[in-house]
Amino acid sequence: MEQTTHPGRPRRRRRRSAAGDAARAVTSPWASLVAVVIAVLWTIPTIGLFVTSFRSQLDIQRSGWWTSFLHPGDYTLDNYTQALSSTSTSNIVQAFINTIVITLPAVVLPIFLASLAAYAFAWIPFPGRDALFVAVFALQIVPLQIALVPLLDIYVNKLGFGASYWSVWLSHTIFALPLATFLIHNFMKELPGELMEAARVDGAGHVTIFFRILLPLLTPAIAAFGIFQFLWVWNDLLVSLVFLGGTPDVAPITVFIAALAGSRGSAWYLLSAGAFISMVVPVAVFLGLQRYFVRGLLAGGLKG
Repeated sequence: MEQTTHPGRPRRRRRRSAAGDAARAVTSPWASLVAVVIAVLWTIPTIGLFVTSFRSQLDIQRSGWWTSFLHPGDYTLDNYTQALSSTSTSNIVQAFINTIVITLPAVVLPIFLASLAAYAFAWIPFPGRDALFVAVFALQIVPLQIALVPLLDIYVNKLGFGASYWSVWLSHTIFALPLATFLIHNFMKELPGELMEAARVDGAGHVTIFFRILLPLLTPAIAAFGIFQFLWVWNDLLVSLVFLGGTPDVAPITVFIAALAGSRGSAWYLLSAGAFISMVVPVAVFLGLQRYFVRGLLAGGLKG
């Protein structure tokens, strides 16, 4: 802080913090301009895909999507009609149900397990805790693709899961645990230690402290990761294809949309419409819970 100076004494400069410098940098007009440019460039392909979903196959092959603004009367709903009626209506309904059945446990399981692990790393001292936490954090850099074949072998040959929901539930949980543990641990570490000490003085154990004191305080971090994990699992295609294949009884909406193009890609023009059909739920979830997502990402980011 700037202090009052006396005659003959040098004036002290205002102390600057790294957090303050970062805040001023990201709120400057130039930073805002760069953010707007990035947002526009990021959004243009989505706009093009959305416009393409309302164009006929002939128009898509003949000209770019941006030329359609000169002839708005050429827009049609045929792609959406074919995407919804290319197979029986019960199939797309079943695909939506399968996706919900896959997504909800794949969100709840890693949050619950990561919260317990984060509590242990943050507030329970044990030998090798720091090294183990670094190892868990380092697992984030491991590509999930290298684990798909070994996991498939374990599920099919050792556990007998085959094409079942358990295979994708466990896989998404395994892949999400390192990031979830890291995020929740960082948020939990920001909580005052005096809170836990007061609870222990009153006779509370680890179970009581976790479920009755910490868990309600973790709502922003849990909501942020929950939304992120929901969007990730809902839009996943690779894990579902590897562990579920094309089994219609358990295949999610992403596998259904990928099958719209046909075995030889003859109906490729339906993929744009199918993509927006599958986006309805995740977009609604993100828009409805956006404030929790932002609060959760910022929570624990700065201390003091």
